[in-house]
Amino acid sequence: MSTIYVRTLKRAEHTVFCVADGQKTYYDVQFDRYIPFSSGQQVKRSIVDAISNALNEVPSPTTFLFDVTKQKELKEGEVYGTCDPSYADQLFGGWMKAAKGGKDRTLKRRSPLSISAMRALHPLLAGVSRENISFDRSDRPNNEVIVRNADGEIMTEEEISAFLEEKDRSLSRKWIPNNSRATGLFVFDIAIDLRRLFCVSTSQLEPEITEETIVKLRENGWIDTKNAFGECLLAPLALREKWAKALAYAIVNWKITSNQSRTFSLMDTLAIAISDNANLIGGSIRAKLSEENSEKAQPIIEEDMKNVDTFISLQAGGFIQTKGEKIDALEKAEQKLIDLMMAFDYGNQL
Repeated sequence: MSTIYVRTLKRAEHTVFCVADGQKTYYDVQFDRYIPFSSGQQVKRSIVDAISNALNEVPSPTTFLFDVTKQKELKEGEVYGTCDPSYADQLFGGWMKAAKGGKDRTLKRRSPLSISAMRALHPLLAGVSRENISFDRSDRPNNEVIVRNADGEIMTEEEISAFLEEKDRSLSRKWIPNNSRATGLFVFDIAIDLRRLFCVSTSQLEPEITEETIVKLRENGWIDTKNAFGECLLAPLALREKWAKALAYAIVNWKITSNQSRTFSLMDTLAIAISDNANLIGGSIRAKLSEENSEKAQPIIEEDMKNVDTFISLQAGGFIQTKGEKIDALEKAEQKLIDLMMAFDYGNQL
């Protein structure tokens, strides 16, 4: 086994977790509905943030480059990370550094984590509602109100009062119509490539890291070995144990943390399925159309599926017919992931 597949089922309640005209959606052709979703990139960023939090470490720094044009304007340039696997968020998140002008070698590391979008378990089990909201500060006497006329000039209080005569309009309240909110059962999948998880290629033909970084890693105890992709450096055992625990915790407990999320929801985890078989993981947590009403779907968790370990939290019983809820289900899911990651023989892959 060189890949771990994880499927996670979450419930969201009246929230926004990815903004684009309110809540980001896609159109489902078969069921003629707009379905809310969170991109795989946003899920990945939230998981990587959770890894740093679990390790109590500051994430790796990011370099932002800008160019000043001949017209004295500031133009955005490249953005790249440290390309240093000593940082857990870099090791698990991957990187690409392509310097302007082609003078420096491009550095690329493919993340060992492949992460799907978080989408509806079934198009009939999630949806978007809309509501009108207001930004109201009319109870505060110290608000500053500025009104400009058609020429852009600031109007006096007398001019404003005259203008507002026979107009029922508050200047300390903003009406924000047609805001969308997501609710329902959502699922996402992760594939963990154990061959790459703690290994970094040392090849300079298609480099992941610089020769200087290779020297530094060796000095810090990284081990020379080989995997299916060639010569590589393997993180020392102490780091693997520490980082495996943080990764398992992040996969089970992550929350959306990017500035594209708002309107808080616990987004609690209902179930997690773990397997080394991608075909089986798809059927472990699924939905089935109702035989009586084709406009309804029934969520299903397979509790005794061969070659799949399924962990069901207490909350799941409120939305899915199941008998396997456990108070420590998520803790057991974490430990299962840790055991699988640590059981892989990283130093003898070939």
